[in-house]
Amino acid sequence: MQMIVLMFLAIILFGGFLLSLPISSRTGTWTSYLSSVFTATSATCVTGLTVFDTYTHWSGFGQVVILLLIQVGGLGFMTIASLFFLAVNRKIGLKQRLLMAQSLGIDQLSGIVKLVTHVLVRTAIIEGAGALILTIRFCFLVPFDRALWWGIFHSVSAFCNAGFDIVGAVDVGGSLIPFVGDWVVSITIMLLITVGGLGFFVWEDVLTKRSFRKMTVYTRLVLLISACLAFGGGALIAILEWNNPATLGNLPVAEKCLAALFQSVTSRTAGFYSIPQGAMSDAAKAVTDTLMLVGGSSGSTAGGVKTATMGVLILAVIAAARGRSRVTVFHRTINSQQVSDAVAVVCMVFGLAFTGSLVLSATNNLPLMDCIFETISAIATVGLSTGITPLLNVLSQLILIVLMYFGRVGVMTVSLGFLITNAAEERYRYADTKVMIG
Repeated sequence: MQMIVLMFLAIILFGGFLLSLPISSRTGTWTSYLSSVFTATSATCVTGLTVFDTYTHWSGFGQVVILLLIQVGGLGFMTIASLFFLAVNRKIGLKQRLLMAQSLGIDQLSGIVKLVTHVLVRTAIIEGAGALILTIRFCFLVPFDRALWWGIFHSVSAFCNAGFDIVGAVDVGGSLIPFVGDWVVSITIMLLITVGGLGFFVWEDVLTKRSFRKMTVYTRLVLLISACLAFGGGALIAILEWNNPATLGNLPVAEKCLAALFQSVTSRTAGFYSIPQGAMSDAAKAVTDTLMLVGGSSGSTAGGVKTATMGVLILAVIAAARGRSRVTVFHRTINSQQVSDAVAVVCMVFGLAFTGSLVLSATNNLPLMDCIFETISAIATVGLSTGITPLLNVLSQLILIVLMYFGRVGVMTVSLGFLITNAAEERYRYADTKVMIG
């Protein structure tokens, strides 16, 4: 786990150096190292928060660097490195297998090389298909060479749940707002986000078992929660924003439903948006905060506390409310240690996000709701923003860098620690006691 932490840090610092070079900016001048590291962290941690518009500030070279950082950060450094091991037919040792498993968020070594091979091949197929569809659509708007680059960039960014966009030539800083009613772009991006956020283990299980009843409890739980969050969140956002003229109010009914669903899907750690985030009502922002906090699934390109983690927490609350001592799902029991782990992850992530938001609000004189939105977006590696990112001072940018890094690397390593570390043998224990709850 220490190796994973250090490798991500090294990639971010090197990526920041490359982005600071004059060749990386459109003006041919140096970019401040802090802004470059902020962008590199956001790309490597597949977040999407930016202090500059990606198209107007970064040159073609800078955009390529950002795309490579997104791909490496999304799939994990060792997953990419394994491609080179396989290409030169070099034997992959135990240490490399351990790193592969940890970079994918998986706690077993059995079949890891085969799984990594499947991940790389399927990623190439999915991203290629997404790039093809988007390129064909963009060809009707811009010249072919630009359409091809837009298609590749947005396909990789969507699949890796990064949220970076380069359509600044159409609307600077507006993400996918110009395509709010475009069914081809919206549906393609949503499918890429969803597939990338399900997790590599879930892919393997779905493609191998093919029957919902035969899939593992984890896979079924992920699929069920993901569907509920996507469509339930979309319904709530549609209800809350239906008559808001700054978001959904002026759109036709079909496009309102499409935009609401897109907002729900992208809030699950993607970072694209087709309606202005700052113009949403506080209630819709709260729904988006919840979706961002949950995020995607373990072992995926997504962030957040993860769907299964939140599912375990909700099941534990239901069990406690019904007076039951055991947490069950699909006729299986979830052990108490996993329930405690879920509580720890959720409390840790929300606690850090809330603390960070207090500092942002106090030091920048900004509304607390917008700051909570920003910090949850950072630690859940989402990338959505109400527009305050470029306005933040140096301290606040450093806080967001730490939150993005922790959200991608910290949560993963802490979760792996829960999985692979056996509890230390207790030599003694204190007598039981009771406290009042509720």
